[in-house]
Amino acid sequence: MSFHVPHEYRVRSGRMGSDDSIGNCGAFMVPPRSRILRAGEMPLAVVASDGEGWEHVSVSLPSRCPTWEEMCHVKAMFWDDEDCVVQFHPPRAAHVNNHPYCLHMWRRVGQEYETPPMWMVGYKSLGVIA
Repeated sequence: MSFHVPHEYRVRSGRMGSDDSIGNCGAFMVPPRSRILRAGEMPLAVVASDGEGWEHVSVSLPSRCPTWEEMCHVKAMFWDDEDCVVQFHPPRAAHVNNHPYCLHMWRRVGQEYETPPMWMVGYKSLGVIA
């Protein structure tokens, strides 16, 4: 299991700029899955961090939340296929929202998450799941 960042998409200048020397932390502008921006399409703004026993990635766009497919695309770039990451829905009293169109993925280092049995989620097709 491994947390890794796509250094080729790292923001290297400006307020969120950094270089590869800070490891897995930093801001990244990730192109869509096709890797080619179509008219009106925006890259995904991603902020990654690891520390205090947590790996974290936030994904945002300026005018809408990322789709499931976009979150899967980012998950595949920052974690291995067999890593389980989660999106938390905390109690209302602990809710923090600094950006209306931002979603987060988390993984606790060294901890395996228990997931529900697959049959409780749905049937698994033989097709490829992105």
